[in-house]
Amino acid sequence: MKKYHIITYGCQTNHSDSERISSVLEDMGYSFVEDKYNADLVVINSCSIRQSAVNRIYGQIENIKNGKVIVTGCILKRDGKKLSKKADLILDTKDLLAWPEIIDGLNKKDLDNYFKIKPKNQGGLTALIPIMTGCNNFCSYCVVPYTRGRELSRPLDDIIEEVRLANEKGNKEVWLLGQNVNSYKGKDSKGKEVNFCQLIKEVEKVPGNFWIRFTSSHPKDFSDELIEIIKGSEKITKYLHLPVQSGDDEILERMNRPYKISDYKKFVQKIKKELPDLTLSTDVIVGFPKETEEQFQKTADLFREIPYDMAYISKYSPRPGTPSFKLKDDISNVEKERRWTIINEILMKNNQQRNKFLINKTVEALIEKEKDGFIIGKTKEYKSIKVKGPRSLVGNFVKIKVNKSLSWGLEGDLTN
Repeated sequence: MKKYHIITYGCQTNHSDSERISSVLEDMGYSFVEDKYNADLVVINSCSIRQSAVNRIYGQIENIKNGKVIVTGCILKRDGKKLSKKADLILDTKDLLAWPEIIDGLNKKDLDNYFKIKPKNQGGLTALIPIMTGCNNFCSYCVVPYTRGRELSRPLDDIIEEVRLANEKGNKEVWLLGQNVNSYKGKDSKGKEVNFCQLIKEVEKVPGNFWIRFTSSHPKDFSDELIEIIKGSEKITKYLHLPVQSGDDEILERMNRPYKISDYKKFVQKIKKELPDLTLSTDVIVGFPKETEEQFQKTADLFREIPYDMAYISKYSPRPGTPSFKLKDDISNVEKERRWTIINEILMKNNQQRNKFLINKTVEALIEKEKDGFIIGKTKEYKSIKVKGPRSLVGNFVKIKVNKSLSWGLEGDLTN
């Protein structure tokens, strides 16, 4: 039997794509192996968001001596041309239906579009379910609109069916994925347009005991209605990823982020008023071209004002083909590192304070694994937590009284 291995870089959407790639390859007769050096076919599902990620892909290709190598995922045309000299094939996930014919001369006519491909059940407790692909926002630093194309929303019924199947397989949480889930505009079986609020209400109706998470959201599209839906739901978790990117209006304008920082702050205040226990995470870029010390300090002040629990802090990396690539990358790597460190230190302090706030409170958690005598999981608010308990509780929802704040999360005791 032919063997395959998949290496996945990047966001949860890429990981969701990899599950569908696995499904197609296994339909073709391939079996998965853990060792990439023992595979006949190695698929590298790539990310071109930062140059460092592209460099890692080159390194992976160089290391694979025996199997054929396919590179897919978020690839800029410029990177694709260079990679094609080293990889055996460069394929687009949007053309996944044609992969069998390209790879083995097979033609899978029973699959009528990418979203119809059922993902391989990778086991575990979490189902990654794409509700859309592409992006229409064209942030000046971002390659996604060029690698994944314009927004395309998945039909409502297809999403609901995948959620139902995930629940039947034993998944205890579903992640609804999109570059900007709030701009979802799918259609129901009658051809009527459905927005994200309507979609998430329908997902809630699927029978079963499971949590609903979603990512990512764009500040310009997040609605008051969605806040009310989250507030009134037992299934939707109290976790929100709301990228800000910078605390300075001029930098936001150069990034083509169409909101003012004052509006972002007001919206966060509104969310926190309605959902005080909500865990808030964000994305931020330091060292964007022409970012002055004063402008950077506005970002630092934003982190002091808004107690983010988590953040993905990026040092600006110019990507060919994006508008910001034309700007001079005039902030040194040393200065970018300094700014990154300042934001990270503020974030760690905020996180520790937020975790201490939870001491003596009872939280609900989904237990994911057992390690070193502890069972470990995530709370409904997406906080890591560990507790002494039997391995048999892995895969179950439990109630835990928090008794300790750790640098990375929480510790507690099981309650009755």
